[in-house]
Amino acid sequence: PLLRFIPAIGLAQVIAWGSPYSSIAVLARPIGASLGLSQTVVYGGFTLALLLSGVVAPSVGRRIDRHGGRGVLSLASLLGAAAFATLACADSFALYCVGWALAGLAMGCGLYDAAMAALNQLAPGPALRKAVTALTLIGGFASTVFWPLTHWLVSGWDWRTACAVFAALHLVVCLPLYRYAMPPARPTDPVRVRQAGPVPRPGAAFWWLAAAFAFVSFAFAVLSAHLVALLGAAGISEADAILVGALFGPMQVAARIVEFSVAARVRAVTVGTVSFLLMTLALSLLIGIDGDRTQAFLFAACYGASNGTLTIVRGTVPAELFGRAHYGALLGRLALPSFFAKAFAPFLFAVMIAGSVTHATATWLLAAIGALGLLCYEIARRAG
Repeated sequence: PLLRFIPAIGLAQVIAWGSPYSSIAVLARPIGASLGLSQTVVYGGFTLALLLSGVVAPSVGRRIDRHGGRGVLSLASLLGAAAFATLACADSFALYCVGWALAGLAMGCGLYDAAMAALNQLAPGPALRKAVTALTLIGGFASTVFWPLTHWLVSGWDWRTACAVFAALHLVVCLPLYRYAMPPARPTDPVRVRQAGPVPRPGAAFWWLAAAFAFVSFAFAVLSAHLVALLGAAGISEADAILVGALFGPMQVAARIVEFSVAARVRAVTVGTVSFLLMTLALSLLIGIDGDRTQAFLFAACYGASNGTLTIVRGTVPAELFGRAHYGALLGRLALPSFFAKAFAPFLFAVMIAGSVTHATATWLLAAIGALGLLCYEIARRAG
């Protein structure tokens, strides 16, 4: 019965991810020009959102463990609507920051970590892995939908119209879908009763895993925010860069279909190793593109496949290594370093590019970050 509701939750996740993450790369320049803000300051608003999302993630996970996901995910939709409505009306830096602060609270309450914690309440035994994979199969289309959608809205109208459309999507699409798909909380549910006690202290394997996710989250945030500029500096046109970004979604979905087909035979930790290897390869392919569209599309294939399965790995490897008790709190704690990495990545990268860091140095740095993520993951896997 759970799988009947996965399409509804997945569609809501497309909007929850696509509106803040995929749109910023297209919205940043017109917002800066309209409000008279530098690109560093524009991305500073996005940084604020990611910081706040990381701060609230652990408490969101604990609340879902105890009360279910319906209320939290519904709140995320309301906050998302308020955030983009505020951004659409922003005429000053202060109001711009308020909009991103609301977006950060929405992300902390409504992205995959919260959705997976909610699914843990509903999916018994091995069904959790299938439910997570099915959810991410749909959610993987966020970049495919929102990169072109944002580009079309900005080109045909302006960035304020794009933000207003996103606000409406959160309110009239996400909110009803979550109210339909998530059952009301049942305080006497034995699963929630077991998870109401104190959360165990994490060990070394937990922190190595958190570090691994933080490294790839740093790379993900940089590419979400700066891919068009990064590929442009490598001689790739804006139209081709948009196409590269749009390819992420299909490759994510293709990789998740493969993961779904092997889930019964291959452990989640093994899928994790393959995912981190693909991420390291993808980031290495950014080095020396120099206008080579073929290499750019190979990067898109490897990056999309890696990011697709890494999303599943984030939800399934912790359950395999540490068990499913206090699952929401566990994911919230794991997400905290990743959210901080995502928060500072776009801002730091913008500062580097605005300074004396060359394009070649920046791409080598991203490749090194991917390799560090793989190393930390393998240490966590063996320690766990």
